[in-house]
Amino acid sequence: MTIPSIAPEFSLVVPLSEIGLKAVHHSLLADDTERAALAKRFGLTALDRFSAEVALSSDDIGIIATGSLAADVIQSCVVSGVPIAAHIAESFAIRFLPEPVFEPDSEIELEVEETDTMFHDGRVIDLGEAVAQTLALAINPFPRSPNAEEVLQEAGITDNQPTGPFAALAALKKGAD
Repeated sequence: MTIPSIAPEFSLVVPLSEIGLKAVHHSLLADDTERAALAKRFGLTALDRFSAEVALSSDDIGIIATGSLAADVIQSCVVSGVPIAAHIAESFAIRFLPEPVFEPDSEIELEVEETDTMFHDGRVIDLGEAVAQTLALAINPFPRSPNAEEVLQEAGITDNQPTGPFAALAALKKGAD
């Protein structure tokens, strides 16, 4: 049984044969349809702008993509649901390596340097998808509006309340005082 692959919302496929020792530059700009699809995928209210400048080159180990991305996002506050606009500007470096072959039950060890590594199929890389994933990592996972603290306090929730296993001990100590 084969699982159908889902086409990425923002794709720029670059053949490996076009990448050499001399850097190849790409400018990426998401259109309205791509931005709407990415916003849905990343749980954003809107993605008003998304662009990237990337240089691709190869070395003895693999393909290297270096560059920067810029995006204007609108997210919902995790406390109040109020829309929050944010500008994201990130530099990145991604190494593309051939897809590794693993035994089904073997363990995989990742080195610190490998955390910004993506894999290719030996023919092409999807630069657009790589940049989209980089944006996903740059998005604030818990955006808060300026009035979030006030909303929490009105609901009787404060950041100073202990949580976890020590919350019961704190409550016992408070009762003993």
